[in-house]
Amino acid sequence: MTRIPYRPLVLGLAAALVATVAAAKTDIVMGMQQEPTVLDPTVDATAAIDGIFAHNVYESLTSVTESGEVVPALAEAWTISPDGLVYIFDLADDVTFHDGTAFDAADVKFTFDRAMAEDSVNPTKGIFKPIRSVEAVDPGTVRITLSEPDAFFLFNIAQGDAAIVAPETAATNKTDPVGTGPYRFEDWTRGSALSLVKYPAHRDAAEVAIEKVTFRFIADAAAAVAALMADELDAFPSMPAPEVLEQFKADPRFDVVVGTTEAEVILALNNSRPPFDDIRVRRAVNHALDRRSIIEGAYYGYGEAIGSFFPPHHTSHVDLTGRYPHDVEKAKALLAEAGAGDLQVTLRTPHFPYARRSAEIIQNQLARAGIAVAIEQVEWGFWIGEVYKKKNYDMTIIAHPSPNDMGNFARGPEYFYGYDNPDFNALYERIRTETDPAKLDALLKEGQRFLAEDAVHGFLFQLPKLGVYRKELSGYWASSPVLFAPLKDLRWN
Repeated sequence: MTRIPYRPLVLGLAAALVATVAAAKTDIVMGMQQEPTVLDPTVDATAAIDGIFAHNVYESLTSVTESGEVVPALAEAWTISPDGLVYIFDLADDVTFHDGTAFDAADVKFTFDRAMAEDSVNPTKGIFKPIRSVEAVDPGTVRITLSEPDAFFLFNIAQGDAAIVAPETAATNKTDPVGTGPYRFEDWTRGSALSLVKYPAHRDAAEVAIEKVTFRFIADAAAAVAALMADELDAFPSMPAPEVLEQFKADPRFDVVVGTTEAEVILALNNSRPPFDDIRVRRAVNHALDRRSIIEGAYYGYGEAIGSFFPPHHTSHVDLTGRYPHDVEKAKALLAEAGAGDLQVTLRTPHFPYARRSAEIIQNQLARAGIAVAIEQVEWGFWIGEVYKKKNYDMTIIAHPSPNDMGNFARGPEYFYGYDNPDFNALYERIRTETDPAKLDALLKEGQRFLAEDAVHGFLFQLPKLGVYRKELSGYWASSPVLFAPLKDLRWN
């Protein structure tokens, strides 16, 4: 088992003024482009929910560090059986929910049973599929038995989808979240801002320096820049306007931090209907794309080109950007072979700047190959309803921010890709159940090559994390290995 277990006032008015200034630095205002749809990460896939609530308001059995290492959270330690099927978790003591009720093994069992239930609406229900049973051995111990080994199990249950909730409050968490984290929910003004305040009964409360965190939702990049320059924001961890970074680099009030994310930006092709049910057309699109021009034009050179669905900073990454070199004539030849000349398709894009800007460049690139693209810019709610849920689209541009998400391609024809390949499904089962690191590395590389050969989508670039922060602020993550971003280490220097 691995167990991770007042000063006298003598300086007069000057000291009082210093204390007043210091006292003023107990809150932070952060900007975000995307607003949560609801406040419960166990019922909705919107990334902003995890970004605000996971491991801040809610906690999971495990957590993940900025380097991607799995570490204890509500589970202080665990043991794993030699066959990789039985996990026994020792729970942290004296943990309470924000309503004052005690946390114990029964809450863990309730959470997992709820996620695995037939009528579950958990956004990534598949991560619970390997679980055979969850037992509350005693108030401080949980035994989880799997039906097969799962290479990503401890990592997956660190995510917001596996946040531990109480049966008494689960039904109302969408609007009134109650968790066990270092911050509790205070207020949400839809379309404007959301605030969290420190939970003084948390086991790590002594280490939490910031008393209140306010998130302001600013979809417009120009408005985000103006708010930072006017000192209305202390940070914008994911700046949507890369073209303004030089301005902030030149301003002594700010630090500009360039990190990595797990977000693959893709030109998603609806594989379930013509013309993209034909691999020749999908390959034609890939040859028509000039990824470097897209990165330069849409993200001012920030970001790294990808040739498959995998982050370049990962040790198992394979550079497949050369599989479909930019070749307009090759694209035209493939379209002619498929009998798909003079194609007309619609590209529905959400309002995110990376999607809007990429769409205009892609429209021009595909036109040179003989594909006429009509761009429709849609709001996020429409995108979720029509594109994600109903597959009512030809093409779309979206960033997939979740880690270890190659399994999206094994979700079958009902998922919005409309992609269903039995050979890939079998390969992903081998990936998911392989616990030997060397074999897993080889399988992940095989998976990348498979998706590139099948030209499932136009794989564009890895979205960078471009953060702008007040120089006095520390404790934030430069990169995003997961969707959540812990707040408890933030502090003013």
